[in-house]
Amino acid sequence: MSKLVTIFGGSGFVGRYIAQQLAMKGWRVRVAVRRPNEALHVRPYGAVGQVEPVFCNIRNDASVEAVTRGSDAVVNCVGTFDRTGKNNFDAVQADGAERVARIAAAHGVKNLVHISALGVDRDELSEYARTKRAGEAGILAQFPSAMILRPSVIFGQEDGFFNRFASMSRMGPIFPLMGGNTKFQPVYVMDVANAAVMGVEGKASGIYELGGPETKTLRGWIDVILAEVHRTKPVFNAPMFVGRMMAWGLDLMQTLTFGIARNGLITRDQVKQLKTDNVVQEGAKTFADLGIVATAPEAVIESYLWRYRPSGQYDAIRDSAKNLNI
Repeated sequence: MSKLVTIFGGSGFVGRYIAQQLAMKGWRVRVAVRRPNEALHVRPYGAVGQVEPVFCNIRNDASVEAVTRGSDAVVNCVGTFDRTGKNNFDAVQADGAERVARIAAAHGVKNLVHISALGVDRDELSEYARTKRAGEAGILAQFPSAMILRPSVIFGQEDGFFNRFASMSRMGPIFPLMGGNTKFQPVYVMDVANAAVMGVEGKASGIYELGGPETKTLRGWIDVILAEVHRTKPVFNAPMFVGRMMAWGLDLMQTLTFGIARNGLITRDQVKQLKTDNVVQEGAKTFADLGIVATAPEAVIESYLWRYRPSGQYDAIRDSAKNLNI
């Protein structure tokens, strides 16, 4: 355990898998987060003292420098969906990313991996994409040999994609949807983590677009989810102007309540993002260039979406009981 890696946002959805994989390979892992007391779940990923959460404010030079010092590699997993407040798009995804790269280069860090997002180079409408692009540009200006990963929507046990829509399937007689014609190419979180590990180990650099083996419209993925959770209901694909009006009202509610009532459904910026397909471009470097075979969602989602079925884990027993002759 001679090598040290600092993972900014290492307790989050993607970061925790990267931390776990690197710990298994013998790295000492420093998990830099805003609230170390809420990141204690990463400690069991390695031997005693091998994985340690530490405080860091990515908006502060001194704070980033303190956790970067002595590191052989750095991974930046920090992102946000907050348009306002101190930890907004610009502060975290643009300025924060550039700060990490600048300080990493100044301290002689050998390898840097940055988690971006698929489609940000094509999305000219959303602030999320604009700041992600700015973050990528800042990183490459400060650390030209960095590895930048652009994953599509990421799935896994703690994801906010399949879990979110599966939870929605339990509500009401119909399934409301916006942006049903937008294409997505979901990618497994472990595959993204394995790609990041290659960057940490210095085996790859450059920009990679990461997508799974299947591409469907959002409506197509909803059908997959409904089949997986054993629910049948009509899907209503609302026009985009309805989504804009709903998002405007929800954003206004959050503003008027000073953030007490948060908009966790859909924001105006997310509506803009739905206008751009979330798929890998032709000619881009992908999993294939890293020697990684992407995992299909159907091979994984059953292991955690069963809890959204009408009878949960007992659905299979109920279905088999229908064939009994009593």
